[in-house]
Amino acid sequence: MTTNAALDRFDLAILNILQSDNTTPQRVIAQAVNLSAPAVQRRIQRLKDNGVIRANVAVLDPVKVGKPLTIVLEVHLENERPDRTAPLRERIAAEEAVQQCYSVTGEADYLLVVNVASMADYEALTQRLFEGDDNVRRFRTSVALGCLKAGLHVALETTPATPVGRVSAA
Repeated sequence: MTTNAALDRFDLAILNILQSDNTTPQRVIAQAVNLSAPAVQRRIQRLKDNGVIRANVAVLDPVKVGKPLTIVLEVHLENERPDRTAPLRERIAAEEAVQQCYSVTGEADYLLVVNVASMADYEALTQRLFEGDDNVRRFRTSVALGCLKAGLHVALETTPATPVGRVSAA
């Protein structure tokens, strides 16, 4: 794995802590990574400004909020030209039930992960996304029977923690 050269071991350590719990107080992070709290604050702000940290969110359990069905959709298009795919891409981006959408290689053109409350909701979703779009050749549905792993954690290379002493600069 290659990492952005602008990310040093302090940044990576901070990111690992924030990925586990982004409510961790900066003073606790500072102690864990051997930096001052102001240095941690500056680094976190820089990581946000540079787009490394894209959002601070709460990760919900779909079942506990009434969306127990996770469905994976393969979407096959007639034509991949941007002018032909733009309307579908806009509908997908605006659809709250779509958790993830990937443009992929292979037979399918898009891979979507959606959470819905029922099969009726899923049917309504597919009508909103695909009905009347002559560029959608077909779509294939897979219903998840269970979840073995779901997460947002990005694996980061880190060096073993070695004491570096207290550093107060960013």
